[in-house]
Amino acid sequence: QVQLVESGGGLVQAGGSLRLSCAASGRTFSTYGMGWFRQAPGKEREFVSRIRRNGLSKYYADSVKGRFTISRDNAKNTVYLQMNSLTPEDTAVYYCAADLTSDCSEYSCYARSRVYNYWGQGTQVTVTV
Repeated sequence: QVQLVESGGGLVQAGGSLRLSCAASGRTFSTYGMGWFRQAPGKEREFVSRIRRNGLSKYYADSVKGRFTISRDNAKNTVYLQMNSLTPEDTAVYYCAADLTSDCSEYSCYARSRVYNYWGQGTQVTVTV
């Protein structure tokens, strides 16, 4: 069992930055991959970013590439999502998720929400013009 708790969401103006955190507990953090997804009102949940268990391989959706950075601190059992140059289109509830089984490196795998075994409760990010 893994528990995930996101924090760091909030209200920010376009062009601003936020850093999301996701604290994990329950299993050895360094043994599983982590992902970030988001869901805007009226839209399906979409992949944002993923980091593999060793922290060396990182993947991003095209819509956030160059603006968002994922990282992890295995000593603190925490994964981060640094979000810069935010736009109103980034407004959504952001979820972190843990992948305990696949450690996949292909988009067709890691971008699928069903790959992830555990999910946080989500944190709201609202970007105003």
